[in-house]
Amino acid sequence: MKMELKEAISRVTTELGNDIDYRRGWIANIAMAYIDCERWYKEKTGKTYLNQMDKHTIANNAAEHFLNLFCKGNPEDSFKEYYSFFTGN
Repeated sequence: MKMELKEAISRVTTELGNDIDYRRGWIANIAMAYIDCERWYKEKTGKTYLNQMDKHTIANNAAEHFLNLFCKGNPEDSFKEYYSFFTGN
């Protein structure tokens, strides 16, 4: 039986509300996407201090990075691919 998108989102949001460990997993992954992107941004730009525009850019990069990790079957491959794209390494 194929689950429709609305049902799938409902299931995920229900579990996020009911299962604290599942919720913590999401929180940790979202937070680490930001932490990774901030470090990569600083490495790429050479900046030590970040202004609001820098933080906005990092937040957008982190959202993209998180979704890439979430949507790909192998997070390690996604991480390497995104890191390479972001840093040029």
